[in-house]
Amino acid sequence: MIKNSLVRELEGLIGQTNVLIDEVDLYSYAYDAAVEKPVSPDIVLTPEKTDDLGKIISLLNEEKIPTIIRGAGTNLSGGTIPIKKGAVIVTTKLNRILEINCNDMYAVVEPGVVTAKFASVVDKNGLFYPPDPASQNVSTLGGNVSENAGGLRGLKYGVTKDYVMGMEFYDTMGNLIKTGSKTVKCATGLNLSALMVGSEGTLGVINKIILKLIPKPTFSKAMMVTYNDMLNASESVSAIISNKILPATLEFLDNFTIRAVEDYCKIGLPIDAATILLIEVDGNYEEAVEDEARKVMAICEKLNGSVKIANNIEEKNKLWEARRVALAALSRVKPTVILEDATVKRSVIPEMVKLVIDVSKKYNVLIGTFGHAGDGNLHPTILTDRRDSEEMKRVSKAIDEIFLKTIELDGTLSGEHGIGIAKSKYFKAEVGLSTVDFSNRLKQTFDPNNILNADKFLKVI
Repeated sequence: MIKNSLVRELEGLIGQTNVLIDEVDLYSYAYDAAVEKPVSPDIVLTPEKTDDLGKIISLLNEEKIPTIIRGAGTNLSGGTIPIKKGAVIVTTKLNRILEINCNDMYAVVEPGVVTAKFASVVDKNGLFYPPDPASQNVSTLGGNVSENAGGLRGLKYGVTKDYVMGMEFYDTMGNLIKTGSKTVKCATGLNLSALMVGSEGTLGVINKIILKLIPKPTFSKAMMVTYNDMLNASESVSAIISNKILPATLEFLDNFTIRAVEDYCKIGLPIDAATILLIEVDGNYEEAVEDEARKVMAICEKLNGSVKIANNIEEKNKLWEARRVALAALSRVKPTVILEDATVKRSVIPEMVKLVIDVSKKYNVLIGTFGHAGDGNLHPTILTDRRDSEEMKRVSKAIDEIFLKTIELDGTLSGEHGIGIAKSKYFKAEVGLSTVDFSNRLKQTFDPNNILNADKFLKVI
């Protein structure tokens, strides 16, 4: 429970309307996009000024109150569920784009800026911010940094960590920590920015972020490739990469997902196809883009793929709509959707795809698979009903087998969703006990009272 005196102090600091203690209001912050048990916090704080973050966290730390830092709550790992109750600090009102520097190609933002809004403003300034998580219309940049979010363009352009030049964050004592720079190169001190990216809110409270921007590609070519055999499609992915071609996007949808998407938005997908690949190549020279597209087409056709080129922007947008609505379409099939992001080396994608098919049959569970095939980041999506306890036992076994096989293939538990609650039990299996211990000692140094997102994948020991 939160002391009344602390509630009054917080109200005096950030205003009564920004301090929520009503049970109905609190439940809105009891869950995120993961399929995990909701837990209501004791208090929710929605500051309007970044300067208040340090004061808030200092007060909460003095009282040793468990604290979650939350953006839009779109994460898929249970990372923002307040399992120890306590406080949730919501950053969505800290949503100013402070600077866009076109000459030096960087931006400075507050953590609550919505990803898609930021990318749109950058685009209007003639530049490009590539990270594009599926939740970009809702997700915030602070959350993207904390989860190291990826997206469809991760294959060629990288993920959030590749665009963080520096940041400011508060430690648990309320001290403002500055790391990185607006300069292209910076070798001053420890690279604390890299440590904060992907830390899932366990080490500090982000105040400002400096993000790298790049020139927009001038030309692009998009295509849909249809296959009668899923393994041919996954072999095409490996062949494209092994031929030293890096498409801007290289996405994968299986038949189950194709049918769900077509039923959802009626855009003319080939519902009898075993698999489709959605591919786009881009660049600043038209001839080079056309040459890359021809090479990709030849590889796909050699592996029995049927290629359809998008001839205009409307056709291209339809292709990417098919991919972006995949999760929404699948979520209509059954009440509970468990979206995973096991990630493997691109050379073993065919083996991973076969595993998912076999697991689906073995445990008699529905799995629709789509994802960023070009960087090995597949999204096996399990469709179930959490009220069916017998089925959920089979689902749990299926997930165990998928993740343990992923680790066996030298893959990783998460390409872009984080560990949170959902995958914490596998963490040691991937990195080893020594790494877990080292990570926990870092956590203890940054957060000795263990208040920040406590007892998820990092714990004070």
